[in-house]
Amino acid sequence: MTDTEGELERLRAELRDLRARALTHPLIAQAQGLLQERYALPDADSAFSLMRRASQHHNVRMRTLAEALVILPRPDERAALWFTGRARTVEPPLTFPAARDTGSETRGAVLAAVLSQTLAVTDTGMGNVQLADRARGGLRIEKHTGHTADFLDFFAHVGADGTACARAAQDVAQVSVHDVEADPVFTEQAREAILASGSRACHSVPLATASGQCLGIVSAHFDGLLKDMTAAQLKALEAVGAQAGRWLAWYDRTVVLDALEHLHALGRRSRRR
Repeated sequence: MTDTEGELERLRAELRDLRARALTHPLIAQAQGLLQERYALPDADSAFSLMRRASQHHNVRMRTLAEALVILPRPDERAALWFTGRARTVEPPLTFPAARDTGSETRGAVLAAVLSQTLAVTDTGMGNVQLADRARGGLRIEKHTGHTADFLDFFAHVGADGTACARAAQDVAQVSVHDVEADPVFTEQAREAILASGSRACHSVPLATASGQCLGIVSAHFDGLLKDMTAAQLKALEAVGAQAGRWLAWYDRTVVLDALEHLHALGRRSRRR
């Protein structure tokens, strides 16, 4: 790599980082404002400090904590618990080899295992996992492998249509795109971005609960045209999606809510000082 190429790559990485921060910052700022008002905190920095403590204590990403804080009903500030009478459930099992010993709070490791298992079933080395963005709508990439930097930049967040993953989320069903260049599911911009990355076909699988709620999508990408998936492949991918959906639902209503309970306790303590 020449000095010029190295500088261009550095600038692209810096731009991607700035765009990622721009997507996250408004949500964090909104959560800070809620906490500041709710617990009579002196400033936004105090609110951020409480969020960081709860995030680190429960190993929950700050963005995930902020998202839950913003979308869930506010607690009774006088009550010791945010979620009174909450029923706790056992962590659902996963059969993916890489996820078996990840522990209850390592969502990133579980998502990595979901991606690894999907790529093993589909026999490709390129793919990504997206989660439903409950604050903004659409999907955001959480795990990926084999994609170009430009692909990740373009598809960091996608809306409710114009892509195969959006269609899979909307229909809560697996979607195969045998030829990206010809399939009408894509907007022209999305099509160009996928083709420019070296992907010629893809297959998307919803990570869904038994009730049909789609919590994310795992997608495999291919550098050549795609033949029909076999019945065995489709069944295996359905199992991946169902297990991941159950686990993510458990994580949201157990680990994330535990982190919010901790945050609530910290806020009440700060208010009494």
